[in-house]
Amino acid sequence: MDEATAGRDGPNLREKAYDRFTHHLLARDIRPGQFVSQRQLMELTGLSLAAIRELVPRLESEGLIRTVPQRGMQIAHVDLNLIRDAFQFRLFMEREAVAIFTAEASDAALARLRQDHESIVAEAAVHEESITPDLVARAQAVDWDLHWTIIAFLGNAIIADAYRVNSIKVRLIRQEQTLLSEALIMPVMREHLAVIEAIETRDPAKAVAAIDAHINSARSRALGLR
Repeated sequence: MDEATAGRDGPNLREKAYDRFTHHLLARDIRPGQFVSQRQLMELTGLSLAAIRELVPRLESEGLIRTVPQRGMQIAHVDLNLIRDAFQFRLFMEREAVAIFTAEASDAALARLRQDHESIVAEAAVHEESITPDLVARAQAVDWDLHWTIIAFLGNAIIADAYRVNSIKVRLIRQEQTLLSEALIMPVMREHLAVIEAIETRDPAKAVAAIDAHINSARSRALGLR
């Protein structure tokens, strides 16, 4: 595909390049701190040099890569600064979002969240000695879904996009240190159920306190303090 073709494809090609890059990043085909070239990104994504050249400025602006002269492009490091910044961002965003969600979300939405979590807890309790990778994956999806449901409820595209980018960074952190595991399923699900219980009171202050406790707990795990 040449430059002219890339230009005609426009936003679709740019989104395809971005989606393929983030897919491979979260699949750990490329790792935090790794140096990559444009040629390697072409091979990884199966897209043209023109597409990669359009992709790079977006990745740089989102802090997912940085260009180092004479060395190439470096995937974001997982370090103390990234952990601090990513979790501080979550606290700022999710405190306000959960307060609004608590006051305005439907009973049906809350019931779905509770059912999803209680289902994971019940299955984990039954299979405590032999938790399967499938259960871990489903628990991780339920984990992410709670937070995204609260943020998406705001109906604010600017916040949603910023939160999505930060979520990629949090998932990089979790891959390195705190990705949900067999041992973490029950503690994390219980923390989430405490958040849901606080939301069910329809008291925003209680919900904010619960989300604070949960995010700070996750940050402590990322820092190796728990």
